Amino acid sequence: MEANVKEYIIEKVTELISAPTCCAEAKDAGQNWLEAVGTDREADAAKILIAELEEDIMPIEKLISFAGSEAGAQVFGEEKAKQVQAHAKDVKASGAKFCDCPACAACEGILEKKEALLYR
Repeated sequence: MEANVKEYIIEKVTELISAPTCCAEAKDAGQNWLEAVGTDREADAAKILIAELEEDIMPIEKLISFAGSEAGAQVFGEEKAKQVQAHAKDVKASGAKFCDCPACAACEGILEKKEALLYR
C-alpha cells in the first residue's frame, strides 16, 4: 500500500475511534487494526475492520426511516428525532448515500480505500 494511502487510512481510523457516534465494536476493530499496522497481523485486522465498518455504516435511507419511527423517537427523543430526520433528508438531497455523523463519515472514507487496505 502506498504510504500516503496508509497515512490517510490511519487518520480516518483515528477519527473513527475518536467519534462520539462510534460503536464499541468498530472502536475495538479500529484500535486493533492500528496496533497491527506494520505487523504480520495487519491483513487479518484489516479484514475484521472492513467487515465491521460495512456492517455499521448507516445508509441515509435507513437513517431517515429510523429517525421517523417510534423506535427513533425513543432513542433520540421526539423532537431530536424530527431534527435528525430533517437533516438526513437534506443530506440525501445533496447526493449522499450514508449518514454524515463523525463515525459514518470516517467509515465512508476508510471503505473508499477498501481495496488498498485489503490488498496491500
